[in-house]
Amino acid sequence: MKLKEISGYLNVKKFFGADGVEINGLCADSRNVKKGDLFFCYKGREHDSHTCIAEAAEGGAVAVVCERQIENCDLPQIIVDDGRTAIVDAARAFYGFADKKLRIIAVTGTNGKTTTTHMLAGIFKAADKNCGVIGTLGISYAGKFIAPELTTPDPIFLHSVFADMVALGVEYVFMEVSAHALYYDKIKGVEFEAGIFTNCSQDHLDFFGNMKDYARCKKLLFKDGRCKRAVINSDDKLGVELLSEIKGAVSYGIDNPADVFAVDINESLDGTSFVLNLSDELYEIKLCLPALHNVYNAMAAAACAKLFGIKINVIAKGLNEVKNVSGRLERVAKYNGAEIFVDFAHTPDGLEKSLRALKKLCKGKLFCVFGCGGNRDRIKRPLMGAAAAKYADFIIITSDNPRFEDPYDIISEIEEGVKSCGKAYVTVSERDVATEYAIGLLSEGDVLLVAGKGGEQYQEIAGIKHSYNDNTVIKNIIGG
Repeated sequence: MKLKEISGYLNVKKFFGADGVEINGLCADSRNVKKGDLFFCYKGREHDSHTCIAEAAEGGAVAVVCERQIENCDLPQIIVDDGRTAIVDAARAFYGFADKKLRIIAVTGTNGKTTTTHMLAGIFKAADKNCGVIGTLGISYAGKFIAPELTTPDPIFLHSVFADMVALGVEYVFMEVSAHALYYDKIKGVEFEAGIFTNCSQDHLDFFGNMKDYARCKKLLFKDGRCKRAVINSDDKLGVELLSEIKGAVSYGIDNPADVFAVDINESLDGTSFVLNLSDELYEIKLCLPALHNVYNAMAAAACAKLFGIKINVIAKGLNEVKNVSGRLERVAKYNGAEIFVDFAHTPDGLEKSLRALKKLCKGKLFCVFGCGGNRDRIKRPLMGAAAAKYADFIIITSDNPRFEDPYDIISEIEEGVKSCGKAYVTVSERDVATEYAIGLLSEGDVLLVAGKGGEQYQEIAGIKHSYNDNTVIKNIIGG
């Protein structure tokens, strides 16, 4: 593709140099530039990639898109107002607007995005549809799996995946859309066949500053008709706002009036059953996943599937065939008569929901191992401690992904929330040691929840990602 052709899709202020250069690829990271790439620059919050142009040129870049003219640069330069926006526009064009050839369903919300996308995939596969999933656990489609990096991939990679999906005959894509992706408008130009809103509770306040701005970003998914149809949780405060603003939205809930709701809910450690009222169609649903919040995820997926004409019996079959979602209240082992679960719960609301669900079903003591991520929302640390103390009988506070913080500092901030509730706890900074200690306490009827990392395959310490997975650690400890 010629540089001139790509520039036609950008809001160009000025152009310097030859426009007949052949572009073989796009790149926004100077460390990964390949020969023939068009390199994109922008000024971010902490880093200005205009300083990396020389490195990009050395790596093989043949032209640059930038927000200001760069002196002493021999490469053709396209000057734009916003480098981030230019990346999205160029990526869509370079990959043939593949997003227009797919039926993409977006899921946003603080919690439940991953499970809801996997439930949707289960339903649509039961309906013999060729589909793919993009999210926190990675990207899967047509027999391929790509390991995760971000919940919502950056635009260049995202649109390259869309193009490959089209080439392999994928029709439906279920995609998690994070608040960060909405803030930076990484999904600019994509028209979603439907958008699902799960819930909004405290998270990422290190970035957004306050709940008002965080919620405002979640609402961006439904701005200006970006989603042709909307499925909204009517039991969530922000969901109620969205329902008042979006004409024709389908609601789901249990406590407040909704188009889709559940009754006769029966929970067990083996799963959950309930009667689904799907816009006045009734059907008994059996999930292999425990907890009330998975009933909400199932209702969201079912409501969306109905919009695409999938029959309720097929919806039920698809939901039942989702045996587990990695690291999402996943039942991973049984030891000494006790059950062990792993969950991604890394927000106060998420941890409270998972522990509340397990507490109802626990015949003995409920134990919880968890920590909080470093260099992230510090405000939620004591709140996480309080959430754990509200339901767990004994808590082991440990390390999560400390990043560049001292794990002991993080643990001490979590402790404040636990202390305020007067619950019994210990602190063990090494996560594998904490998990082994907790397992050693278990007896018949007990339940252990190891929370915070879910299906992650690493632990990030001082900028290095070390191989680590809660499931693997647990199985090694019990000899499974």
